[in-house]
Amino acid sequence: MINDPAPPSLRRQLLLGILLPVLAVVMLNAALLYRQALTSADTAYDRTLLASAKAIGEQLQLDPASGERPRVIAELPYAALEAFEADNRSRMVYRVSGFDGEVVSGFDDLPPPRAADPRRDAPPVYAALVRFYDDHYRNEPVRMAVLLQPVAGAGGQGMAVIQVAETLELRHALARQLLLQTLWQQGLLLVLIAGVVLWVVQRVTRPVRRLSQALVARDEADLSPLPATDAPHELRPVVDATNAVMARLAHLLAHQKRFVRDASHQLRTPLAVLKAQVQSARRGDVEPMQALAEIDTTVQGATELANQMLALAKVEQLRQQGLQGESAREDWEPIVRGVALDLAPLIAAGRIDFELVTTPARVPAHSWALRELTRNLLHNAIKHTPAGGSLVLRLAHEGEEALLEVIDSGPGLEAAQRERLFQPFSAAGPQAGSGLGLAICREIVATAGGRIRLDARDDGPGLAARVWLPHSIAA
Repeated sequence: MINDPAPPSLRRQLLLGILLPVLAVVMLNAALLYRQALTSADTAYDRTLLASAKAIGEQLQLDPASGERPRVIAELPYAALEAFEADNRSRMVYRVSGFDGEVVSGFDDLPPPRAADPRRDAPPVYAALVRFYDDHYRNEPVRMAVLLQPVAGAGGQGMAVIQVAETLELRHALARQLLLQTLWQQGLLLVLIAGVVLWVVQRVTRPVRRLSQALVARDEADLSPLPATDAPHELRPVVDATNAVMARLAHLLAHQKRFVRDASHQLRTPLAVLKAQVQSARRGDVEPMQALAEIDTTVQGATELANQMLALAKVEQLRQQGLQGESAREDWEPIVRGVALDLAPLIAAGRIDFELVTTPARVPAHSWALRELTRNLLHNAIKHTPAGGSLVLRLAHEGEEALLEVIDSGPGLEAAQRERLFQPFSAAGPQAGSGLGLAICREIVATAGGRIRLDARDDGPGLAARVWLPHSIAA
């Protein structure tokens, strides 16, 4: 079986969510700073190239013996450029071209000036007679300055071209130095931000850890509410939801304990009676058939008690699971008619004048609960209706509620006794049963958001059991 990976902790998510974007911004900023450093280095050292080109231009003159076509001459030793070289890490080379493009002085293999390209050349900073761009000399990257130098003399005038190229070691070294200094500062800033974020995250998540520790340290039977006074605003919904769950669990456990206690108490009596009946039959105190009949009656009563207690537990289970609500609506009419048909043999056996009147009504209750409710009320009415009596089962509408009436013609009860019958194990007499039927009905009705009441019959002796449930008329 493959276990799913554990989800990342809230603290880790906060740290990564804050530090990773900050790190990305720092790296992007470092790249931009490196480009700016290169641009700044180019701007600073381009001045040196321009100064060297102007120094060469000051040495240019026309050859007086050149005849009709003036020729530029330049007597400039290479050592003259050493004054412009910052150190031995970079090297300068130059080339001077005359009026017709011929090489007058310098290095013949220095590439001639290329055509101006605004997309590749540096933006113009100086006069239009000079421009800078990156090129290669002897397979080595260089920075090139091209200066158009006017030359005039007695023989004429023209425009010479001066090229000065410098290798890029010093520029790159300066850019790296600026970048390293910036990275140190950014790194220290990042460490400071990480420390602050870590401290803040630790402090903010402390209530979560404290709540977790409090839950772990709790006794398994402790379902008291968690204190929410010192919980942050964002943690309050979690605490409230946890307290709500604990309250439901406490109610469920209390119900289970009460159920076990009542079950053990109520089942003890029929089991004791059954044991006594078996012992009496063995001793021969009663006839065998009479003993079997008594044992059958006791077993039937215990079975009915067990079924009713299981029904009561199922009502609580349905309530806990939320099956009775707006999303679970059932038409009560076919359930009422089905229960009446199931109990028809009992009605016929008692020669009861039975009247059934129903109308469609959808109510917010589970079908099992509606069937159990109707069966208990009708069965109780049949038991208390004398032979030849009358019994009415009516399902109608009363305002925004569905009204179920079960009216018998039995002896009836006093008002105080009628109210007491809704308590568990409370019966109207020794032959009335286990006393759980009406308790089950009350739980079902309360879960569905309705009302139940026992009234005296208006037109004579008997009881009228009435149940009101919210409804919508079935289409």
